Parts: sequence; structure tokens; C-alpha cells
Amino acid sequence: MAAELKRWEPEVASFWQSEGRAVARRNLWISIPALLLAFAIWQVWSVAVVNLPNIGFNYSANQLFWLAALPALSGATLRIFYSFAVPIFGGRRWTALSTASLLIPALGLGFAVQDPTTSYGTMMLLALLCGFGGANFSSSMANISFFYPKSEKGTALGLNAGLGNLGVSVVQFVVPLVITAGVFGAFGGDAQTWAKGNETRQLWLQNAGFVWVPFIALSALAAWFGMNDIASMRASFSEQAVIFKRKHNWLMCWLYIGTFGSFIGFSAGFPLLMKGQFPSVDPTRYAFLGPLVGALARPLGGWIADKVGGARVTHWSFLLMIVAVLGVLHFLPEHSIGGSFTGFFACFLALFALTGLGNGSTFMQVPIIFAKLHQRWAAGQGAAAQQAAAVEATREAAAVLGFIGAIGAYGGFFIPKSYGTSIALTGGVAAALITFIAYYASCLLLNWWYYARKGAEVRC
Repeated sequence: MAAELKRWEPEVASFWQSEGRAVARRNLWISIPALLLAFAIWQVWSVAVVNLPNIGFNYSANQLFWLAALPALSGATLRIFYSFAVPIFGGRRWTALSTASLLIPALGLGFAVQDPTTSYGTMMLLALLCGFGGANFSSSMANISFFYPKSEKGTALGLNAGLGNLGVSVVQFVVPLVITAGVFGAFGGDAQTWAKGNETRQLWLQNAGFVWVPFIALSALAAWFGMNDIASMRASFSEQAVIFKRKHNWLMCWLYIGTFGSFIGFSAGFPLLMKGQFPSVDPTRYAFLGPLVGALARPLGGWIADKVGGARVTHWSFLLMIVAVLGVLHFLPEHSIGGSFTGFFACFLALFALTGLGNGSTFMQVPIIFAKLHQRWAAGQGAAAQQAAAVEATREAAAVLGFIGAIGAYGGFFIPKSYGTSIALTGGVAAALITFIAYYASCLLLNWWYYARKGAEVRC
């Protein structure tokens, strides 16, 4: 099949059954590993920073939290631009080029950590460049949304995002393993001496970046030669910018900060939070489990939302997230005394799972919301108007999916920073957690009023 699809009508059953589904699945299964690698690069600093002080980098706790948070800041900002890239450049071209761009921060990190005299400014720049990985999410989700009919969008987007989100867990599991050996031999550089008290060992922290390089190259090639552009979904920025006038774009941004923003923020700050609250616990042994649970829950959230309605799943996700944060507060130590790591960890695993379910359900809500709105606006204007409304709804929903992904990603910056600020101002993280509860309560009420209750403006 040609690289650019001249005809694409997934809502036409005969087309979908005869050729559409196979093409959509091929694009999805190439997109997923590319997105997984993007998330791995985006979150690699969350693991690398834990080891920097032990190999000679003299950074304060606040500086380390900054390095963990900066990829989220740049990734969220770049997502705003990536949201509109696919209709302008084409999904195949953009996926291949944006995946290849991950080579820059991966190689940069690998070289920088080998020299403890590398300036903090350079480290901050490399952390910002890891935002390329976070930005890829918006374009990836917008692209996959074009390929599937409304009845399967929740499941398809849940798979793309959920399995892509596994990159957070993969990086937190793989990096602690690969940095313990010189897996690239002489090509990978010399080992650093890791020291803590009287304990010393050899460490190859550069492998945290280098290990992803061959996989990124292969994934970029697979996207270039195996994916497709869709001719009918081409649109300029000005044509897509109509979403900024849509109230429901901004409402879903608020909800998505609560779901995905929490997922990525908790992921970025989890290792350092564990290390700070429970110093006797090795965070690298446990940190990957939270993102793993959250990522695996996301496809489930999309699937359940397709069956029972996205707003209902989102409602219960926020309600139970409030309960889970109360549990975290209960099990925290006070002034480094008491607390329960088991209870703390269990509540955080529940939080991760709930954010995953909410991620899947909110992404299911968007296409339904815009399809209903455009059908409502085109009512009584004939079949041609209804068909044009369906195309426009698909285009707008894709742009909104990318844009809410951009805004939601700022949670990855604010959550780690809120921990650091709360510690600096109050001596603990409780104030940050209480703020999260207040935010989730606002999301619960907003979702119920506009989408979940009987008589809601766009019940979905």
C-alpha cells in the first residue's frame, strides 16, 4: 500500500472490514514501541538523578528535583506544537522524524554523566532535551485517532498510550540493571566509582542513555517504511486552531491534568520521594512498579469506557484517587519517625492504577464529545452536512487529544516541584498531597456536571 492513503473511511463498515482494520493495526503496532521509547527517554532522568551524588556530582536535593522535573516542563511545552504536527506533515513522516530526534538526548546523557565536572547548566539542557520524548505522545495519539472508527477509538488509544506509557516503567527497571555492567565494552566508556559511606562499586551510568540508541534507530526506520500518512486528514494550523474556541477542549485539559498529569508527575518524583521519606529503602527496587501498574491500567480504562461510558469511569477514578492520597498521608513518617513503607507503597500503587484508568477514560471521552457536538450543530442540514461534520469532528478531536496531552503533561513538572517546594517551606510533603486532594475534588465535580450526570451538556 502507498505511503499516503488517498482513501480512508474507517466508519464505513465494508472498507473497515476489507482493508481498513489491517492498515490501522499495522500503524498502531509500529506506533506503540516508538512511543514506549519516547517515554523511556522522557523519564530517564528520574532514575539517573538518584545516582548522580554518589559518582561525584555535588547537587542539592532541590537541584535533583529540578533535573527530574525539567523533562516534563519541556515535554509539555513541546506537546503544544506537536499536537498540530500530524495533519501538517503526515503521521508517517512525523513519527519517524520525532522518534529519530530522541537520539540527541540519549547520546548527550551518555557522554555528560561520564565527567563529574560537567556543569549543572549542561545537565539542565540535557534534561530539557529529554522533553522530545514527552512531546511525541501528543502527535502519536493524534495520529492513531485518525485510523480508528469511534467504536474502537477508546481501545486503540488506550493500547497506544498504555503500552507506550510502559516506557516509564521500563526505564525505571532497565536502567538500574544496565548501569551495573560495561555492556558496550570499550565503546561505552570507563566505569565511574559509586560511593556511599564505606561502600563502593563500579557503575556505568552512561548506559542509562546509550542503551536506547539502537532501539530508537530501528523504531524510526520502521515508522518511515511501515506507517502511512492519511491525505484526507491534512490540515493547516489555522484550521486546527478552532479548538481554542471550544469550551470542552479546556474542560478536558483540566481533567487530563488530574489523570495523566498525576501519572507522569508521580512517575517522575516517585524514586526521589521514596528515598527522602524512607531512607532505608532502595527506590530502584520498587519505583518501576508504580508506572507499570498505571500503564497497564490505561488500556483497561479505555476498554471499560467503551463499554460503560467514559465519564462514569473518570468519576470513580477521581473519587478513589482522593481516598488513595488520604492513605498516603496516613502512612507518611513524621519528622523521619514512624510511618509505614508498605502502606505508603500500596496506596501509591492504587494511585498509579487509578490514574491509568482515568487516562484511558478521558481519552475515550474526547472523540465522543466532539462527535456529539458536531452532530448536534449539523442536525437537520442533510446527509452531506452530517458527513462533513463527522470529518470535522474527527479532525478537531485529534487536535484536542494532542493539546490536552500537552497541558496534562505539565503535571510531570509541577508534582516533583511541589514535593521540593513543600519540603522547603514546611519540612515535609503533606502540604503538596493536600493540594492534590483539592484538585481531584474539582475534577470530580467538573466531570460530573458536564459529562456524567443526567441532563449533562454532553453526557458520555
